[in-house]
Amino acid sequence: MIHVTGSKESRPHVADMKKTLSRFYAWNHYAFCPDAQLHSMLSVKNIMILNIATSCLDSSSKISNVNHSLPLSAFRATAAMGVIWSRNASGKSYVSGFSGKVKGSDRMKHMSSYVHSKRAEEIVIQEEIPVMSESRLSLKSIPGLPNPLGVSETENGINFALFSKHATSVTLCLLLPDSNNASSNDDGMIELKLDPHANKTGDIWHICVEELPRSSVLYGYRIDGPQDWHQGHRFDSSVVLIDPYAKLTQGRRIFGQVSDKFSKIYGTYDFASLPFDWGDNYALPNIPEKDLVVYEMNVRAFTADKSSGLEENIRGSYLGIIDKIPYLLELGINAVELLPVFEFDEFEFQRRPNPRDHMINTWGYSTINFFAPMTRYASGGGGPIGACREFKEMVKALHLAGIEVILDVVYNHTNEADDKYPYTTSFRGIDNKIYYMVDGNGQLLNFSGCGNTLNCNHPVVMDLILDSLRHWVTEYHVDGFRFDLASVLCRGTDGSPLDAPPLIRAIAKDSTLSRCKIIAEPWDCGGLYLVGKFPNWDRWAEWNGMYRDDMRRFIKGDTGMKGAFATRIAGSADLYKVNQRKPYHGVNFVIAHDGFTLYDLVSYNYKHNDANGEGGNDGSNDNLSWNCGYEGETSDANIKALRFRQMKNFHLALMVSQGVPMMLMGDEYGHTRYGNNNSYGHDTPINHFQWGQLDARKKDCFRFFAEVIKFRQKHRVFRQEDFIGSKEITWHEDNWSNYESKFIAFTLHDEDEGDVYLAFNAHDYFVQVPIPSPPPNKRWFRVVDTNLESPNDMVPEGVVGIGDTYNTVRTESDIKGSYQTPRTPDRVRHQRQNFESAIFIPGLSLRQNVGPRTESDIKRTLSNARTPDRVRVRSDWTQSAPNQTAPKNKV
Repeated sequence: MIHVTGSKESRPHVADMKKTLSRFYAWNHYAFCPDAQLHSMLSVKNIMILNIATSCLDSSSKISNVNHSLPLSAFRATAAMGVIWSRNASGKSYVSGFSGKVKGSDRMKHMSSYVHSKRAEEIVIQEEIPVMSESRLSLKSIPGLPNPLGVSETENGINFALFSKHATSVTLCLLLPDSNNASSNDDGMIELKLDPHANKTGDIWHICVEELPRSSVLYGYRIDGPQDWHQGHRFDSSVVLIDPYAKLTQGRRIFGQVSDKFSKIYGTYDFASLPFDWGDNYALPNIPEKDLVVYEMNVRAFTADKSSGLEENIRGSYLGIIDKIPYLLELGINAVELLPVFEFDEFEFQRRPNPRDHMINTWGYSTINFFAPMTRYASGGGGPIGACREFKEMVKALHLAGIEVILDVVYNHTNEADDKYPYTTSFRGIDNKIYYMVDGNGQLLNFSGCGNTLNCNHPVVMDLILDSLRHWVTEYHVDGFRFDLASVLCRGTDGSPLDAPPLIRAIAKDSTLSRCKIIAEPWDCGGLYLVGKFPNWDRWAEWNGMYRDDMRRFIKGDTGMKGAFATRIAGSADLYKVNQRKPYHGVNFVIAHDGFTLYDLVSYNYKHNDANGEGGNDGSNDNLSWNCGYEGETSDANIKALRFRQMKNFHLALMVSQGVPMMLMGDEYGHTRYGNNNSYGHDTPINHFQWGQLDARKKDCFRFFAEVIKFRQKHRVFRQEDFIGSKEITWHEDNWSNYESKFIAFTLHDEDEGDVYLAFNAHDYFVQVPIPSPPPNKRWFRVVDTNLESPNDMVPEGVVGIGDTYNTVRTESDIKGSYQTPRTPDRVRHQRQNFESAIFIPGLSLRQNVGPRTESDIKRTLSNARTPDRVRVRSDWTQSAPNQTAPKNKV
């Protein structure tokens, strides 16, 4: 029965509550009689005892039940009464109050609810309940501990701890497992308001809830505080916020599932699962940095396409990568650099009408939480626990195959955007002034190009980042990190550049991270370009952006680039030969995820980003590309052949350069995005690895790429620990001062393995050069000639018969013999002892001009049997340079 007491004037409030109950909770089949004293109730399973205060109370007043025991089937806020009313369909769980002092009262308070009504009346609701054998879970709470931050399991229960310096009110919101289907609202949450006198230590708010389930509870926080926008505050208590230290998150379970587009994301935890079994034979690869060959890839895009041949529930998942490990081994790489795998919202562009609201974020550079693996990369909608387990399975499998795992991490900004169109999910609502850089007027600073900039060198944020990195190393066994827009991490709290950023130093010196590769993208969107100057403590490596630019210019035939090309291919001593830095502190790349693919680099002069919805204003305009005479796709066989040769030239130059080479997923078969150089928002074949195209190019393009990678791995002369000097390299060059010269040749020496001769010709005409004499009792073998068709373009065991000079070969008979005929230079030779040496020949003939050429020009060049756009190798030293460094800008 229902017993209602109170004045007649107050009864309309009761009626309002009845209407609200019938509207929001029709599932309970309530039937109220009109009698104010006695109401009947049908088909009700739970007992509820409520004491609703509706007299003149302030906002801190609470609903407390008569016997301090309240079922979880009650309490979620309604518009009419402000009652917190949580739904638990099973009726098995009960909540009881916690002991904590509230200002002005010593009596026990119940944090599950509080009201904002004006008058007081008591409502007692009693329902019949069937006898149940299972025990009721009674939720009690104690003040808890301030450390560790996040959720932890203690002897007394589940402890929650959250930092917020400027908050004035913090409420813990809980959603129990049998009612925690994430939705677009917060219906069904239990809300526990923390007492700042009992539940706060310093700037840490904390509470320990007893007898909570050990797994799958969803949680978040409502936080209120100063509303002074110009002081940098952005508090909004209407939003349930994600704990920055949540180790797992849960929202929608299937990537790109439109029906759950607006599902909210909450923190969660798992203390119930058994520890992951890494296995008795498990060991970290611990590959020396100089030996790395990095493959930049996207977890989802790698296997999302149907052509992957995987079952639908496996495509685009962590497990999908496991299935493709044999392919990665066949390619020859030994490290994967995964585009962001921290939790992000792929539908973030579709929250409001805008020109990009057709796009789905597939790259993931929009972090929601720095500890949780991307939930929707779990197979079959496996959720957070599945994502955690499968990520570890992926790492374990890759490690067993000898492949390291490097994560692309985004600590420069978050998903929460700007002040015009904020997407408040966590940091902004918890303590915006601490977590983000703001100017003197409280406005967000934007050095990331994404609307906000994480305040990385604030002590609290620095600890967050360090704790996150350690978590990924200790919990998931990752081998390293590439830091997106890492120059942001070199800025002070006011945005000014720092000479010795505390965070950068702390990462370099941290004992847990000491085994990890740490790689900076040494620039940001505020103009802080630190290539070769990134604060490093002899630990940090860098994406070498100057390598990318100089290689592109030389191979496409720009004049005046020979010296720069030579310096880059020899390890960029002008950038990294400082203190104790090594050649491998430069990560060499021609192509990365943002920008053109390798195929598009040789097929487009201009970006084609119309599909992005930004009117072509996004993406770089300076691509340093050449389309080989025609913009975009063509059926012209000569142009297609020329493009393929150019792709081989780029790949070959990359793999013979000192330093760490990095290539992009799909370049090994010629993946195209059709000229889109900023394809972050396309969950389509534009980004998806096309396994069918790979099969079609397996015998030519893929074969060449894989064999060149393996050739690098086989010969240590390309993987030097230290910068090379006159003992390691001989430059066959006396024309450094010629601005028009585009030919370069040199020999790399190794006393044990023999010599390698390399030559690159970027001219659009033949350059016949003498081949240096091999060591006594040796002879040259041709290994690579990018001017030849597959399989003769790369012969790992080498082809004998190299004479005193080398020229282009066009016919099969030329290939089989006739090696005394003058041959095209721009080849690399490798000499092996006992007449088993190989010759590595990156044969190149490059154009002089940069712009598009006519088909007649191209055919005329091809008729001369010259491969255009070839690159030749050089090291950091010239024979004539006293400092053993190639003359900079002197070619």
